[in-house]
Amino acid sequence: MEPRLSVVGLQVADLARSLAFYQALGWTPAGPPMDEVAFIQLNGVVLSLYVHQARDAGVEDANDDAPSGRIALAYNTRSRDEVDAVLARMEAAGARITRPAHDSDWGGRTSYVADPDGHLWEIAWNPGFPIDDQGDVKAKFD
Repeated sequence: MEPRLSVVGLQVADLARSLAFYQALGWTPAGPPMDEVAFIQLNGVVLSLYVHQARDAGVEDANDDAPSGRIALAYNTRSRDEVDAVLARMEAAGARITRPAHDSDWGGRTSYVADPDGHLWEIAWNPGFPIDDQGDVKAKFD
């Protein structure tokens, strides 16, 4: 199996609201939304906003209105200062700051926000994860 992540699916309560949030960040849908799903092309991965993802996955006791909250997605920035700019843009689009931006003990800058459905996003600048000209991140630790 190749080491690859193709699609990140987020279960959402209101597709229109969630799509509007991500569009406010400047992210463009890969096409018109369908009845219960919309796709956004990111660098090397697709973000899927899906109303009934747990039910589709065959999880019988799933609460379709609540995300699991057990993972955090990460948006890495090219610079320390960009963390604060991205955080402000996400908050203006409707995200809730769960941990304000701060310099970390690992040498970067980090913060956390929750999108309108409660999905956690880490906004971070990490000198060990440089971003190339195409926007792809590479783990690089000496």
